[in-house]
Amino acid sequence: MTGARLRLVAWLVALAGFLTACVPVAGLQEGAATPAPAASAGSSVEAGSPEDASGGTALAAPAAPVESATPIPAPVPPQAPVAAPAPAPVPQPFALNLYREGDFVPQYTFDWCVAASIQMAHNLIDDTGGGTWADSTQQGQLWEMARARSSDSFNGANPFGWAQVLTESGMGPYRVVSIPDYGEAVRTAARAITDTGRPVGLVMWSGRHAWVMSGFESIGDPRQFGDFAVTGVHVLDPLYPYGSGQWGPSPVPNSLLTPEELATQFVVREPRRWSSSLPAGYLLVLPVAA
Repeated sequence: MTGARLRLVAWLVALAGFLTACVPVAGLQEGAATPAPAASAGSSVEAGSPEDASGGTALAAPAAPVESATPIPAPVPPQAPVAAPAPAPVPQPFALNLYREGDFVPQYTFDWCVAASIQMAHNLIDDTGGGTWADSTQQGQLWEMARARSSDSFNGANPFGWAQVLTESGMGPYRVVSIPDYGEAVRTAARAITDTGRPVGLVMWSGRHAWVMSGFESIGDPRQFGDFAVTGVHVLDPLYPYGSGQWGPSPVPNSLLTPEELATQFVVREPRRWSSSLPAGYLLVLPVAA
């Protein structure tokens, strides 16, 4: 009996210890959960997120990917305004005249027009004012020089001799040209005066007389406008004041003739024995740029 009681007491003690060990565990599972520590400001844990099975705090779900923004093109610097093209230049009145008082020289005989024209050309070119050629003796000498250089000229002086004496006397070079169109002949003469600063010889009366063209007026500068229009021509006729019954009066020295007035005495020259190498046209004793 005593032994049986002792065994019963021992068994009760063991049972009590077993029950004591199980109570706290059940209490922890059924009791109020210990509050989780508050998340710090930098924590990725969201408020109220469930705990995972291991007792740790579940991580927040990854944020949705942020779509890349459409690239903004770099600003284009403003372009400078394109300037409007400059208007084409408009031809303006233009004038050039080499004549000065005292440049005119008359021919001392009815044959010496070429020699007198050579003297006037020298005076127009020489701008010193101290070397005027006007002497009658000199004029006769120049006439002989021109005759000697004029072949097949019926014992007179022709434009070839005229051009050669001008060149040999230091006023050249000069050459003889024949231009079939009247307007182009006048423009050629004006252009030559502009380019060289020297006068032009005009073969008048179909080859029978010599004048000097000392200048001109035009619409447009020949150096800028190829189609400039000559409106006036300054001329020197060594036969002044006599003129011709057939061709008309001699203009006053340094007269400004219209192209129409000049055309009454400046006419086409047909080829002849001395000029067979030239086509028919308006003959010029033309200064050439050296």
